[in-house]
Parts: sequence; structure tokens; C-alpha cells
Amino acid sequence: MPGPVDTALLRVLRTRGHQPVPERGVLALTRLGEHGALWFALAAAGAVVDQGRRDLLVRAAAAVAAAYGVNQLMKLIVRRRRPELDDLPPLVSTGSRIAFPSAHASTSFAGARALSRAWPCATAPLYATAVAMALSRPYVGVHYPSDVVAGAALGTAVAELAA
Repeated sequence: MPGPVDTALLRVLRTRGHQPVPERGVLALTRLGEHGALWFALAAAGAVVDQGRRDLLVRAAAAVAAAYGVNQLMKLIVRRRRPELDDLPPLVSTGSRIAFPSAHASTSFAGARALSRAWPCATAPLYATAVAMALSRPYVGVHYPSDVVAGAALGTAVAELAA
């Protein structure tokens, strides 16, 4: 069960910056992260366009897939439920009620780490995107911040092992 600090941070993310325009942007971003879709798309497009780095980009896609798979296994083991704040319902639906760790964070940090090997000059924007993607999940109310931190650590570790 999450602690009071985790719940307080979730409340901050659920109540700040929720004007219509930023909220639409975050909802669009969080949809792009479903099942690692954004990261698979970047790796696939890169593999088509950048033949010289194709092997690294295929390995990056494999790291994202591995992070997603390990994440799903961890969710089945831990079985921590998604947040339920009576006064702040989630802004998106999810495929399950199991939250820990965040798959968006896992695939995003695996993708950022693995793709930065292929595109070192893009490391900062890749990680900025990963952070934004990860933070989108408590913003929309479907993860505690600790779910996101654990997912980021898991994705990074999987990408390192996949290297």
C-alpha cells in the first residue's frame, strides 16, 4: 500500500496543471505510450531510415519489448492496485487494476536508454520524453508516483541488461 507522501504527491499531480489545453496534451501523450507504442515507432522508423544503425535500433525495440514483458510479470507478482481517489477519478481507463510498476515508465526509460545508444545526440530529448510520459500516468490518476519511479528503474535496468 502506498504511503502518505505517495498519496500527497499523487494529489498534487492530479490537481495542478489541469487546464483544458495541457490536459489534452498530456492525454495525447499518455495514449502514445500504451504498450510502448511510441518507442516501438521510433525504433522502427529509425531502422527504416538509418540503415547504418539498424542493428542498434532493432535491439532498442527488443529492449522495450523485454521491459514491457518483465513489467507485466512484476505486476502479477506485486499486484498493487491502482489509485482510487474518491474526489479525483482517473482521466483514462486502463486494461487492469494492477499498477506496480508503471509500464509506461518501464517502456519509456528502456526506450530512452536503448535509443540513446543509437542516437547519442538525441539523449536529452529522449529522456525528456520518457520523463514526460512517466509523469503523465499520475497526472491522469492511474499510478502513484512510486509506481513510476519503480517502472523507470526497471526499464533502465532491462535496457542495460539487453545491451
